[in-house]
Amino acid sequence: MDPEHYSKLERMYLQANINTKVYDTTTIKISEGLAQIELEISEKYFHALGAIHGSVYFKLLDDAAFFAVNSVIKDAFVLTTSFTINLVRPVHKGIITSVGKIKFRSRNHFVAESVLYNEDGKEIAFGTGNFTKSKIELSQKIGYK
Repeated sequence: MDPEHYSKLERMYLQANINTKVYDTTTIKISEGLAQIELEISEKYFHALGAIHGSVYFKLLDDAAFFAVNSVIKDAFVLTTSFTINLVRPVHKGIITSVGKIKFRSRNHFVAESVLYNEDGKEIAFGTGNFTKSKIELSQKIGYK
């Protein structure tokens, strides 16, 4: 357990331009091998049929899996090398929650899964990703503070 590391990762996530300018109703909670992200649905995320666009599903699923992995890497930024999603049902209101956790780890290769739930606790999407440790140091320069 490293609460300071988790807090720095949370701040790094929340201060990223994409989250301050586009996904401004996002929250994140990180712990050892686990990350949970919540987003309040807004019409700005909708496609033409009035439900959230697939890119929103992807972002939340990838982010939760990514930060689950980076929770156990304390010296370097993690990179997503591949990520596959499955969309189960549309969502057009409420708060959605993405929960990511590590499923496999070796020295530099990690596999993480994430599930996206609607506010009623129903699964709306899930994904699996491969991640690798990069050579980019976790530092204040990239918002890790």
